[in-house]
Amino acid sequence: MRFLATFVSCLVLLLTLLATPSRAEMVLHRGNGSEPETLDPHKSTGEGESWIEMDLFEGLVTADALGRVVPGAALNWTISEDRLTYTFHLRPDGKWSDGTRVTAGDFVFSWRRLVSPATRSRYAFFLWPVKNAEAVSKGQMPPTAMGVEAVDELTLRVTLEAPTAYFISSLQHHSTFAVSQANLKRHGDDFVKPGKLVSNGAFMLAEAVPQSHVKLVRNPHFHAAAEVALDAVYFYPTENREVELKRFRAGELDVTYDLPDGQIAWVRQNMPADLRLAPFFSSYWFNINLRNEPWKSNPDLRTALSLAIDRQLIVDKITQAGEIPAYAITPPGTDNYVAPLPEWARWTQAQRDAKARELLAKAGYGPGGRVLEVEILFNTSENHRKIAIAIDSMWRQKLGVRAKLVNQEWKVLLQSRAEGKFQDLVRGGWIGDYNDAYSFLSLFMSDVQGQNHSGYRNPDYDRLIRAAASEVDATARRQLMQRAEAMLLSDHPVIPIYTHVTTHMVSARVSGWQDNIRNLHLSRYLSVVR
Repeated sequence: MRFLATFVSCLVLLLTLLATPSRAEMVLHRGNGSEPETLDPHKSTGEGESWIEMDLFEGLVTADALGRVVPGAALNWTISEDRLTYTFHLRPDGKWSDGTRVTAGDFVFSWRRLVSPATRSRYAFFLWPVKNAEAVSKGQMPPTAMGVEAVDELTLRVTLEAPTAYFISSLQHHSTFAVSQANLKRHGDDFVKPGKLVSNGAFMLAEAVPQSHVKLVRNPHFHAAAEVALDAVYFYPTENREVELKRFRAGELDVTYDLPDGQIAWVRQNMPADLRLAPFFSSYWFNINLRNEPWKSNPDLRTALSLAIDRQLIVDKITQAGEIPAYAITPPGTDNYVAPLPEWARWTQAQRDAKARELLAKAGYGPGGRVLEVEILFNTSENHRKIAIAIDSMWRQKLGVRAKLVNQEWKVLLQSRAEGKFQDLVRGGWIGDYNDAYSFLSLFMSDVQGQNHSGYRNPDYDRLIRAAASEVDATARRQLMQRAEAMLLSDHPVIPIYTHVTTHMVSARVSGWQDNIRNLHLSRYLSVVR
């Protein structure tokens, strides 16, 4: 009888399982801007790549659904009384996607790789607060001199040069992520390819087809795998925003990377439920190449071009998503900080135009002087092209300045901009990697290679920013950065245009999307119902 009862129970269970339909695979389709430059977290620079990398990898800290800093690969950490030593305790269940353990040694290896001159990372400066890291990145000391050590397999000790208020927040950035030391040594530069890449985030790399898509699949070894709803995520590079919107309307995309400026009014009217507009910790500007004349020795000329741009007109008539005209580098919403606006920010546009003509004439250009011709370089995008056209029109009408518009594909522009290989102006800007003014102002230090796109060099500015980096008093630190930004704005190495808002289309099928000022939306927090 016992055998019969067991047999009947097993038969019932089998019939139940057969009668229960298998769960359909849950897949999210995301628009992702430009073609990824690389998926090597120590070498990539674009926002689209970082979105993929934040799904693939997990740093010591990560972001929650609201973009706030929370523990990641490190379960917790302690900070010494003098604020110079950070001890991170890694998760005992932290694993790479091949099932091997994530160790403190992996972070030591990765951080040394980031700052090594051989890596040529444009983000090496992110770890300059670590003892000797700056000297290592400048080739003055070996990577082993860096103040990072594995106390044991799961304990990472980091020693800083000086107290650094933003240090923990900065570790959310993809450049500080660890890669598997064993895997990189096994595959060399090919370690980022599908079938070879080993990662410790919520997803693994399954496919990377140029000009088509990047496919990620759920990582079963991720410490919070049980909380991840998605089975797969597709990222589609789509530089043409009009095409991306059409794909969304056709149901091919669940989330767009951006929206074409010219379609925002239509979307507001016809698809308001899917439109997501939110403040963004990001500024849009143009870098002026101070390596070249006439810009190098003529701040009046740089200022004239900036004054003649009607920023309010650009955000009202072109971008139309609620952007805020910018007259400074750091955006509104920066913690413990208010940007020092130049005097002319409070003028009318007519007053700015009059001053621009005066400065242009002073520099020897305009009516009765030389004709100024300016090349504006931007990455291929209808949004960027429209802004460049508007600026060209303003300069021609007000100053008689002629602009030549040149566009490059994203990867090419990144290289041109980083190496200073542009004639006059290049489309630039920045997305704050952590909510602190230092994230923006540190870009203009004279020795930040690859990110100081204007080639700005001012020793007094450098001293103020370095002092702010190690200042522990919040008020004194804010004042140092405000003095530095005022100096930067007076020197005019860049032309601020506006503060961004995020513009996404998010399907009603998607759950878990939370608007936030950092515009961070890790796929591990999302789900989708077909």
